[in-house]
Amino acid sequence: MTGHVTIREVADHFKVPLSTLHYWERRGLITPERRSRQRVYDADQVYRIALIDIWRRTGRLSIEEIAELLAADDHWRSRVDRQVAAVDAQLADLERARAYLVHLRTCAHGPALERCPEFRAGISVPASLFST
Repeated sequence: MTGHVTIREVADHFKVPLSTLHYWERRGLITPERRSRQRVYDADQVYRIALIDIWRRTGRLSIEEIAELLAADDHWRSRVDRQVAAVDAQLADLERARAYLVHLRTCAHGPALERCPEFRAGISVPASLFST
């Protein structure tokens, strides 16, 4: 990409309202240039917008977390490590949920999966449930 693109082109391309780009600018996430009083973005800013949009659309990062990650301070790696750990935990939860759904398709217990011995074997419950 050479040159600059207008705020309208960016908004249309990423399917975000102009107000979103204005908000990101107010929050310091992006810094457009001004040409004839119009906001324009260079390649670096467009890629930054793409990154922010990916993080926002996946719902994994709040605007505050995105601002922290984009801040050029000494703690950015630890912030990234925390986010990676959070995503890993979410992936593990999703994999478990998927496994239960796949099992449900063929389980003889049908939608009463809570009665399935295989399901029960993989679930932790309070020990006092089985004490007399």
